[in-house]
Amino acid sequence: MDVWRRLLLAVVCGVAVAGVYAAQPVLTPMGDSFGVSAGQSGWIVSTGQFGYLAGLVLLVPLGDVVADRRRLIAVHLAITAVGLLLTSVAPTAWMAFTALALAGMFAVVVQTTVAYAASVSPPAERGRNIGIVTSGVVTGILGVRIVTGLLAEQWGWRSVYVLLGALALGLAVLVPRVLPPEGRSRRPAGYGQALTSLGALLGERVFLTRGLIAFFLFASFGTLWSGLSLPLSDAPWGFGEGRIGMFGVVGLAGALGAARAGRWADAGRAAPMAGFALALLILSWAAIAQLSWSLWLLVIGVVLLDFAVQVVHVSNQHTLTSAHAERTSSVIGAYMVFYSLGSALGAAATTSVFTSHGWTGSSVLGTGFATCALIAWAVGEGLSTGEVQAHLAEVHDAGVSRQTIPTITDKAVDGTAE
Repeated sequence: MDVWRRLLLAVVCGVAVAGVYAAQPVLTPMGDSFGVSAGQSGWIVSTGQFGYLAGLVLLVPLGDVVADRRRLIAVHLAITAVGLLLTSVAPTAWMAFTALALAGMFAVVVQTTVAYAASVSPPAERGRNIGIVTSGVVTGILGVRIVTGLLAEQWGWRSVYVLLGALALGLAVLVPRVLPPEGRSRRPAGYGQALTSLGALLGERVFLTRGLIAFFLFASFGTLWSGLSLPLSDAPWGFGEGRIGMFGVVGLAGALGAARAGRWADAGRAAPMAGFALALLILSWAAIAQLSWSLWLLVIGVVLLDFAVQVVHVSNQHTLTSAHAERTSSVIGAYMVFYSLGSALGAAATTSVFTSHGWTGSSVLGTGFATCALIAWAVGEGLSTGEVQAHLAEVHDAGVSRQTIPTITDKAVDGTAE
């Protein structure tokens, strides 16, 4: 796959997922528009996440049913555009929530796109291509904060959904014209068979481990990014939408810094790198918790958090698509159910916790989710509590130096060999 096609797939992922997260930096003005209280504003984001969850179960398995995923990608992008444009003109809360759920449901085009990228990639390049395409997801989640903040200050929050809807429509036209066919040799599975296979995956130790890691990983991620606008818009900072949105640049720096995650996975280091990144995730919250008095420590924490999330996410997907090359759509869709549930939990919980316990409470919540993710990884890899504590201490003492990375290589079995 050439660089331009990889870039197109990354843009598809970025635009689709941006529609689910565009509300994060403008929760306050959106809530005011629809009469939603500050304590309940997290549900604006969670609505899209629950739509996403429904799409993962009902729509993503279609990728293993249709003969040509390119057309499926185009159709899903077009319907996503409809949901985004309806959100931009919604006069009431229930109409906005319905439109956001529709956009979220068909934003699972992301998983079909990742499955397509894995399918057309040679085994030796699968991790690299998944890493590049998945970087579009993180870029969309964080980049939309920048765009949303800037546009909202000039033309209001609705302008963001107009832009995203137009981009989704344009991509729906472009995808079938530019991308090559997969040339799958196996006959596609039936829809019922694809749905049934989702339940069977829950009995697999490797899948369940990666799923639980994703659940807690993205609960921690959602705790930060769905709640960050609240303390930044409050005293002592009092930032507007534009300045809050610029923190997406910080997150992008961390996420794009993990661009080599796919290469590490191709080199057989998916599992140890995931463990290292999860330990780093826990430590990132120690810096993020200092937001009330230090923006610089917040910046450092955000960079570390998004680096860690991207490394773990790419490693998980590489492991699962390598183990289930014949049904990549279904396995990614089932895995992302955990992602969606975790993101929705983080988005809903952080606003409620912030209202009652401030940013300290939200930081404790994010740290707790990150710790649970590391425990799930350790149990899956068969590590003892002492080994995990020793690794955390190493990360704390040595920072993010490359020398710390191999320390658990001998303690964990790479996911592709499980």
